[in-house]
Amino acid sequence: MNKIYKGLTLGSVLMSMLFFTNSVGAQEYEYPFRNPNLSEEERLENAVSLMTIEEKISTIVGQGVPRLGIANPGSTEAIHGIVRGGDAELPNLGNAGQFGGGFRFPAPKEKNSTAFPQAYGIGETWDREMAHIVGDVMSYEARYYTQEVGRPSLILWAPNADLARDPRWGRTEESFGEDPYLVGELVAAEVKGIQGDDPNHWRGAALMKHFLANSNEDNRYSTDSRFEEDLFRDYYSYGFWKGAKAGGKSLMTAYNRYNGIPCEANPFINDILIDEWGMNGTIVNDAGALRFMTSAHNYTKDINEAIKLSLENGLSRFIDSNFTQVMAAYEAGYLSDEVINERTKMNLRTMLKLGLLDDASPYNHIDFGDTAPWLTQEAKDKALLVTRKSVVLLKNENKILPIDTKKVKKIAVMGNRAEAVLKDWYGALPTYRVSPMDGIKAAVEGQDVEVRFQQWDSDGSAQELAKWADVCLVIVGNHPATSPDWGPQSVQSPWAMGTVAGDGREALDRRSLQLETEDLIKVVWQANHNTVAVLISSFPYAINWTAANVPGIVHMTQCSQELGTALADVLFGKYNPAGRLTQTWVKDILELPNMLDYDIRNGRTYMYYKGEALFPFGYGLSYTQFKYSRLKVKKDGDNYRVSFDLKNVGDMDGEEVVQLYAKVPGDDAAKRLRGFDRIAVKKGETKKVEIVVPVDDLKLWDMEKHQFDLKKGRGRIMIGASSEDIRLKKRVRF
Repeated sequence: MNKIYKGLTLGSVLMSMLFFTNSVGAQEYEYPFRNPNLSEEERLENAVSLMTIEEKISTIVGQGVPRLGIANPGSTEAIHGIVRGGDAELPNLGNAGQFGGGFRFPAPKEKNSTAFPQAYGIGETWDREMAHIVGDVMSYEARYYTQEVGRPSLILWAPNADLARDPRWGRTEESFGEDPYLVGELVAAEVKGIQGDDPNHWRGAALMKHFLANSNEDNRYSTDSRFEEDLFRDYYSYGFWKGAKAGGKSLMTAYNRYNGIPCEANPFINDILIDEWGMNGTIVNDAGALRFMTSAHNYTKDINEAIKLSLENGLSRFIDSNFTQVMAAYEAGYLSDEVINERTKMNLRTMLKLGLLDDASPYNHIDFGDTAPWLTQEAKDKALLVTRKSVVLLKNENKILPIDTKKVKKIAVMGNRAEAVLKDWYGALPTYRVSPMDGIKAAVEGQDVEVRFQQWDSDGSAQELAKWADVCLVIVGNHPATSPDWGPQSVQSPWAMGTVAGDGREALDRRSLQLETEDLIKVVWQANHNTVAVLISSFPYAINWTAANVPGIVHMTQCSQELGTALADVLFGKYNPAGRLTQTWVKDILELPNMLDYDIRNGRTYMYYKGEALFPFGYGLSYTQFKYSRLKVKKDGDNYRVSFDLKNVGDMDGEEVVQLYAKVPGDDAAKRLRGFDRIAVKKGETKKVEIVVPVDDLKLWDMEKHQFDLKKGRGRIMIGASSEDIRLKKRVRF
């Protein structure tokens, strides 16, 4: 999507003035910070030296420096598509949006973007390339809004590196999964997709969230996540660390405390994020978190002390503090010039990388043509690709799927998620949505197949329809905004409230793991055993009866604009599914520890879970079968090279997600994911698969040495199709 600038538009002219005004000659610049030939540190030092205290504090509350021609980069939610919906009118930006020369862009009409599956679904692709594609598309569209529409959106609040340690967590939908290695790999891929390939500039700034250990919603403004240093390193911070290694320099802190200290004022920002990981870009708090330090955590006596502790410990920007508050804290002596200068420099570094301080960035010259990015066939194809890859086949007894339309002529569709593609709290607003019914009807168009629909069974009509059908599809799931199913009367649920105990979202944890609509599946199955349950959901359910009785089960997540097309492609065999679960699906809520128990060793995740899962981590089926053989493990310098043969022994071409687990000396976990790949193998073909595992990826945190270490001794390398389906294993001396 990276085209070179060719034509002039009003927006591009204004952006030219915005980004690179005042160039006197090829080697002459009004200010040294505009000279790309100087070092990054020299340029930032110069820019800070030219700024007034008012301008420095303006950057700390998220503004640009209009007098010096440095624009506000803007920001946007971006979990599975940039969020530009809602009120499309550009507000009175004042100092925050005043561009060089006093120019104002016209109020934008656009408010759409490409809508991918929720992050939980992106995780279920088990495909680094898919995470990269999502990041790439989002930052490209953010550039369009910034440069063509005049709606600055260059800092993307993504990816989410939080871990889904508990299925009751209301924001499970925003997480790639429960495993730190899987999440870390996908986070790194999305960071690279957002920021682009240029060695010196970013297309967009990836701002990971929420650091740290933020996986409960109820009372999150005052709760304390407590655990030791080894879990900090091996589990909760691991995905952020991988994102930092991939080039991410920014993140958002969490609402909660970590071991007694609110995250936005925790010393780990300076000590670990900045000094150790080199995350010297924009470090921002979450909305409202500043005042919660006093009102909820009772950690500071007033707002001045909260501002002081936050900035001194490394935070560089407040979402929720206005200019007056920070200036008052400075004038009252709570903030030193040294701290103000350092935090200003961090914010300017993000602006520099985004090309706001010079004309050297190739991303300032993108030619978008005459079509908005989300309207292009390329964007639509990418949304469909990611959505297809996210579909997980959970059960396929007697090969009820794929549906053979040469034999199946009557299809009954039921359920409350069949006719719509719902939008979640931070979802993109697409220009079109393909519902499951849309996709199913399109798939059988022109064939001698009849499709009938009945949403509920309140009068027994669904059972009667089931008796008529050759195959029944019951399409059910949660409402991602926790709103009631009132059809045209539907309204948004109030903040932190929902109408169904099994639903959740931001500020609301789930009260139940039960699927409210499972009874619909039961009555349909009673009338016709040829039933397939399609679960479109943001998190796992304890669908024990369905798993035991219904022959076909498919899972996918909400919100993709191509949801219905991807589902139909799988149901009718146009696409062979290969998605895998990224979370352990338990059978009963009683198997879960207390929600605020953040020590995962007490029974959380596949690493420490003691029960028998309904569906284990890494699980998913295909329409074909694979045979694993000839495992070899070889030490090669600082890497372990693990190879084996993978043969497609079934009747269809397909993909297999091969998973490498390790058990290293001294580890108390049952096993840990340490490698994976999604491999396409044609029918009858054998592929030699090699997974390279760096020694560093096998290391665990040593509490005595305070560093990552791999103890000497015997361990195991395991290759499997899920965490519980281990096909090959080998003892290894580490």
